[in-house]
Amino acid sequence: MLEEIRVKKAAQHNLKKIDINLPRNKLIVITGPSGSGKSSLAFDTLFAEGQRRYIQCLSTYARQYIEQMEKPEVESIEGLSPSISIDQRTISSNPRSTVGTVTEIYDLLRLLFARVGTPLCHRCGRKVSSQTPDQIVKRIFEGSCQKKMKILSPLVKGRKGEYNTLFERLRKKGYLRFRVDGQFREIEEKISLERQKKHNIEVLIDEIKISSDSEKRLKEAVNQALEMGGGDLLVMDKDGRDFFYSLNLLCPYCEISLPELEPRTFSFNSPYGACPSCHGIGFQTILDQWGEIELTGEGCSFCEGSRLKKESLAVRIGGRNIYELSSLPVNNLISELSSLDFSSNQEPIVSKILKEVDSRLEVMVELGIPYLQLTRTTASLSGGEARRVRLAAQIGARLRGILYVLDEPTIGLHQKDNRRLISLLRNIRDEGNSIIVVEHDEQTIRSADFILDLGPGAGEDGGYKVAEGNLDSILSSVHSLTSQYLRGDKSIQIPSERRRPKGWLTIRQAEEHNLKNIDVRIPLAVITAVTGVSGSGKSTLIYDILYKSLLNIFYKAKQKVGKHKEILGIDQINKVISVDQKPIGRTPRSNPATYTGLFSSLRQLFALSPESRIRGYWAGRFSFNLSGGRCEECRGAGARKIEMHFLPDVFVTCDRCQGRRYNKETLSIIYKGKNIADYLAMTVDEAFEYLKAHPVLKRKLGILKKVGLGYIRLGQPAPTLSGGEAQRIKLTKELSRKDTGQTLYLLDEPTTGLHFDDVRKLLEVLSELVRLGNTVVIVEHNLEVIKYSDYIIDLGPEGGERGGWVVAKGSPEGVAESEKSYTGKFLKKVLALNRDNPQEKIFSEAK
Repeated sequence: MLEEIRVKKAAQHNLKKIDINLPRNKLIVITGPSGSGKSSLAFDTLFAEGQRRYIQCLSTYARQYIEQMEKPEVESIEGLSPSISIDQRTISSNPRSTVGTVTEIYDLLRLLFARVGTPLCHRCGRKVSSQTPDQIVKRIFEGSCQKKMKILSPLVKGRKGEYNTLFERLRKKGYLRFRVDGQFREIEEKISLERQKKHNIEVLIDEIKISSDSEKRLKEAVNQALEMGGGDLLVMDKDGRDFFYSLNLLCPYCEISLPELEPRTFSFNSPYGACPSCHGIGFQTILDQWGEIELTGEGCSFCEGSRLKKESLAVRIGGRNIYELSSLPVNNLISELSSLDFSSNQEPIVSKILKEVDSRLEVMVELGIPYLQLTRTTASLSGGEARRVRLAAQIGARLRGILYVLDEPTIGLHQKDNRRLISLLRNIRDEGNSIIVVEHDEQTIRSADFILDLGPGAGEDGGYKVAEGNLDSILSSVHSLTSQYLRGDKSIQIPSERRRPKGWLTIRQAEEHNLKNIDVRIPLAVITAVTGVSGSGKSTLIYDILYKSLLNIFYKAKQKVGKHKEILGIDQINKVISVDQKPIGRTPRSNPATYTGLFSSLRQLFALSPESRIRGYWAGRFSFNLSGGRCEECRGAGARKIEMHFLPDVFVTCDRCQGRRYNKETLSIIYKGKNIADYLAMTVDEAFEYLKAHPVLKRKLGILKKVGLGYIRLGQPAPTLSGGEAQRIKLTKELSRKDTGQTLYLLDEPTTGLHFDDVRKLLEVLSELVRLGNTVVIVEHNLEVIKYSDYIIDLGPEGGERGGWVVAKGSPEGVAESEKSYTGKFLKKVLALNRDNPQEKIFSEAK
């Protein structure tokens, strides 16, 4: 195997046919301005090719079920390992998705409980034991005397397949009737089952009227059913009710039989384990006005939010059921599992499972989220928490010989926790893996074994290799914008004067989640940074309480607001706008023009042209998503997808419209010498010059330019945008709304994906908003943003139950003097050393 990854002539997206040699089994950071080609190289080239080669090793049969990646635009790549990517995609907000299911720790606990759990009767709490065939016959006889009963043997329980061979074998043995998915079918029928659906199949052994005369016949039927059903049988009465009997488990007092324990017995996503009332969601449901199921905020009264059947909750290890164990914070769960005692027979089984569980739990601790519970829904996580849960899921398996490609793993991490993350990445490297990190965080850049700086600009001005090598090589680079910030030649200046508040918003007695009944005052008409370690309560305070309350007041929404007494000072604002971390779109039909609303104004402009009015064209004519104006050959996509079955799908430029998306009649409408397709192909800077006479278009394009996105094309497909670009497009959409001078802007880590220089541009835009009288509140860990803010609210001191207090508040200079604040300790160094060369001193301990 080569000692390096050799890339020749990489030209994906805006990469300029660059040649790169990256050392294997090292921690590599790819940095550079947002839009310079970092993601194009790391994800769309290196990861895509590593994944593609791995899939090519699979059989053609397996490949048809896997979404295959296109071959990247590169001449050759040598020395590449199988690859795993952890990008900036947000985690699922499905109510069934939890921290435990995403990290797969809950799956391992299900296996543990199925193998060594102690089953108890859910009625009386006594231990259940196995029973004999004679005992089963006796119980059927006592409970169903003089009743006609069907004796069924369960052969297939919730498994996928067609089972043609099974049916044929049973026919040859002379069985006449089956029950398939609850319906009785005759032997003569042709039974055709869907291969990809789960099925239940029972064979009818006998139909008997239970009496003393039929006791021998009943014994024979029971023995035959138990033999065929692997120790299980079903008895069905005339009303269609099923009674389950098993050789395995029985409560001798309540006479309740329990099925054999399996991992799915403890799954709330399976009918074998899910609560029958809420179907495993954990909350009560109602039907909305459209007849659709809607979740309420109330926990299910039947399972009390545990999501599981009572039978599943009656199985215990160390006195706890699986829900109680999963509800412990990660650090407590580690202690609990280490204290469990198992028999010598159980030890070989348990040791392998617990080793895997402990490995993943330790990764969560190293990533700074020891306070999370496995039962926590992913929808309730902050953006930073969600990314680290995904990170724990991917790297918790501790694979070797892998290329890990990570996109800004420090997002959502406090500076206090950065060192632990870097240590974790180094440990993974030392286990024989190569790690490529797309990152802007200074501490991570300085900790890398090898740094690749792309640029010098963004978009068409990027895609070149500006500098590469170790930290000293980067610092000596003359042309690298990154090195200029690392050396301190350029920096984000501290404001010469802090703005003074023009009023206050006061949240009283906030106690949602881990908030400790706190009062918080937020100043108006200034920039406020809400800081603190991950899990300290920042998102709960700002989004679950403040934002949702204001939505209900201003827009008559019906949001479930976090627990608090009241909010004072709302009369001093009249509008609230939130910019979160959700993606802007995953399909090529979504682009900057459509997302920001700019495209609607542009289409309206074309519809008002004299030629359009003569022809009767309206704004919809200029949409590539609607029939009439679009090219019908490619349905407005500009390309046709050709399915290759065992190979990746191929996209071919439409030969009718030549990739322009519209028919020739639509393209014949001209404004300032350009048609609608020409405008979509323009960069923001180019379009601004053509459209600046129109106030709405000028405003939207102007804000895109201000946040540093003048280089992107209006019609650029959303999937090709980097994380930083997508974040700023979201910001642009909200900032382009007409402000009232009394608008409250809430931003969740807006520096995600932004280079030092892009952060500077962002802060200039936010300062302009405040100059107009608006209020900006930022949930942020970036020290450059924190030092620039006028006011800081620092929560903590730790995450989870040890957080939720206001640790410090006031100006950055005031918070920096706080001895209790972790944020203050780092901020103090930034403020004190800003006149010198602070970066080298602040982060030298990370080396």
